[in-house]
Amino acid sequence: MFEFRVTAVCRETGARAGEFTTPHGVVKTPVFMPVGTQATVKAMTPRELEEIGTQILLGNAYHLYLRPGAELVAEAGGLHRFMGWDRPILTDSGGFQVFSLASLGKITDEGVNCRSHIDGSPHRMSPEWAMEVQQLLGGDIAMCFDQCVAYPCAREDAERALERTALWARRSRDAHRRGDQALFGIVQGSAFDDLRLRSARDLIELGFPGYGIGGLSVGEPHEDMYRVLDLLDAVMPKEKPRYLMGVGYPPNIVEGIARGVDMFDCVLPTRNGRNGTLFTSFGRVNIKAKKYERDFSPVDPECDCYLCRNFTRAYLRHLYQAGEILAARLCSWHNLRFCLSLAERAREAVLAGRYPEFRANFNRTFQDNRTFQDNYPKVTA
Repeated sequence: MFEFRVTAVCRETGARAGEFTTPHGVVKTPVFMPVGTQATVKAMTPRELEEIGTQILLGNAYHLYLRPGAELVAEAGGLHRFMGWDRPILTDSGGFQVFSLASLGKITDEGVNCRSHIDGSPHRMSPEWAMEVQQLLGGDIAMCFDQCVAYPCAREDAERALERTALWARRSRDAHRRGDQALFGIVQGSAFDDLRLRSARDLIELGFPGYGIGGLSVGEPHEDMYRVLDLLDAVMPKEKPRYLMGVGYPPNIVEGIARGVDMFDCVLPTRNGRNGTLFTSFGRVNIKAKKYERDFSPVDPECDCYLCRNFTRAYLRHLYQAGEILAARLCSWHNLRFCLSLAERAREAVLAGRYPEFRANFNRTFQDNRTFQDNYPKVTA
């Protein structure tokens, strides 16, 4: 049911182009996965996601377990049918919620006793629970239950979480029974090189068909993220996909691909879009700034999305000032297309043997301290 193959590798970097086959279609890598935490990508319809080139979505076991319930989703025919999406889906195990909602729970080797962030009701999360929920949801790829730690953290805390993650990975594997669903392990170890290598070795021994890299993009400097990815690139199985979890900042995507990462996901594109922050070919900008009040240029002349082909910076700023829902929709649409297109263009560069050039050009032009006016002429009529 699940098959991955690498079709091209950059000789100068670790960048790869590949594809994996799932029961709901083939996904070409590298790939960015929009996040549909609660069976929907905020502000977007499934048809719109298809139009912008989405190959695979991410859902979350914890949130769907709480609302509407995994059994209800299974009764509806599974997550694909429930949300009207017939392409591949990856479901996260809820392990990140162990980290992000730590104040609501207690963690032991057996699992996590926690309270719902919705109504305070008590719940028990464990590897067996995570497998039961994800199998009911029926995604194409499921993730092992793991423990993520904050950055910075004490070495002993990172080591304990690593040991627990390895224990939970074995229990997840033993509890996973669904033959049409691939189960990925997750490497932890914070920013400690030896712990990352130890975690990778532990999980590789278990023989998962793919591996997540967790515990990054939690506050560490980008240099630490890249160092860890360099380290893992040398030891992770070349024939299996690598998934950098929770990373969606465009420069991190480009640098992650250069270090052998195949898959990315993040809420950043839609969250930033709802707040008026846009990713563009020349950097990150805030469209709500007054300087765009009479700027009748397209948001990004190099972008092919619906927003950039049809509307101006002035109009988009007006929508935010007026509190119109369309502002969040258009900016989410644009940011998602930007990340999807970035992965597409990176793949093309790997296949053409020019990824170093692609990477250098992106890093030169994507600058957060630039403005629209620094890069493109302003159109006033």
